[in-house]
Amino acid sequence: MQKTGLPERVETKNGGAARTPVPMLDLKRQYKALQAELLEALGQVLETQQFILGEHVAAFERAAAEQLGVKHALGCSSGTDGLWLALAGAGIGPSAAVVTTPFSFFASVSAILRAGATPVLADIDPVTFNLSPAAVEAVLDGERGAGVKAILPVHLYGLCSDVTAFSKMGRERGLTIVEDAAQAWGAEWNGVKAGALGDAAAFSFYPTKNLSAAGDAGMVTTNRDDVAERVKMLRNQGMRRRYHHDALGWNARMDGFQGAVLTVKLKYIGAWNEKRRTLAARYDALFAKAALKESGQYPERGVVTPREAPGAKHGWHQYVIRVVRRDALREFLTARGIGSEIYYPVPLHLQEALKGLGYGEGDFPEAERAAREVLALPIFPELREDEQETVVAAIAEFLS
Repeated sequence: MQKTGLPERVETKNGGAARTPVPMLDLKRQYKALQAELLEALGQVLETQQFILGEHVAAFERAAAEQLGVKHALGCSSGTDGLWLALAGAGIGPSAAVVTTPFSFFASVSAILRAGATPVLADIDPVTFNLSPAAVEAVLDGERGAGVKAILPVHLYGLCSDVTAFSKMGRERGLTIVEDAAQAWGAEWNGVKAGALGDAAAFSFYPTKNLSAAGDAGMVTTNRDDVAERVKMLRNQGMRRRYHHDALGWNARMDGFQGAVLTVKLKYIGAWNEKRRTLAARYDALFAKAALKESGQYPERGVVTPREAPGAKHGWHQYVIRVVRRDALREFLTARGIGSEIYYPVPLHLQEALKGLGYGEGDFPEAERAAREVLALPIFPELREDEQETVVAAIAEFLS
């Protein structure tokens, strides 16, 4: 059969009408456009034999720092290691407690524990899904706030948290601000890019991220020289000089292949993010045209689409709707070959591994409700208009 460039068709179990699948993400489309550049970059690593850190990583660090407008950008082995390095580099350790959100990936809390600190949770804003400044203030003024030394806001789905409010808390209360910017490369808050908003920040370059490596990789950014110096030491087994260990560090170094891949992709990330913005706006228009878009905070019979907070420029790592009967809708989409994902089905305070934090069901009602209602739809720069139309038409069919 001659290939047309369109997705293959899915056969139904009963041999009836076939449907065109829509992937949640298709990295092959991106690779096809960059194949020659990426292979050349990987070949240069093999030529130089600089497999761990080295000039390929250093070149990416310099370019990344310039793009983000930060003084220091330090490559590491993963976003999870980046969070630990950012916390430890900023001096957050066993005597500290850190306020963060229960509605995030596990690493947002596990990194705090790995630093030896105590996670303290506060509920989210129901519109942005990000850490609520009002909830954080309540925690700081309450019983659990006594030992808090830092706030770790998560820029969830690529939308910056209210850094204005958290920075004010930091100044007034002497708190360190560490950004979990794992999903937010290129996002902005009042014209300042994520990664340059706090004392330190951590990024992930996991293959599904907007700026993606060919494997695991991460980065710590900071404008503080003391934080940067400590991160460099900690990511390399606690060494400032070879075989002289000044602290209990870790093997958290970025490899040369990832530095080379990321240097290539960094040239395109601005255009890719703009394409994501276009796709997000098109989803909004399609849901409105289908009379499915609802204006409230919570879904009733239709769909609550994501919103851009005042002063924020969304990175659109994910396009996440709120909808009733979420699980049934996802099953419906899956049966039609349409990708979707739930970020995240279980809030962190209800995770088995985190029972020791002392929280239970009902403690964070907004996070718990979001976990029941959120659904991420396909959004990546190469997604086609007809694929978006297929997604929205299927959701309209389900909700009719």
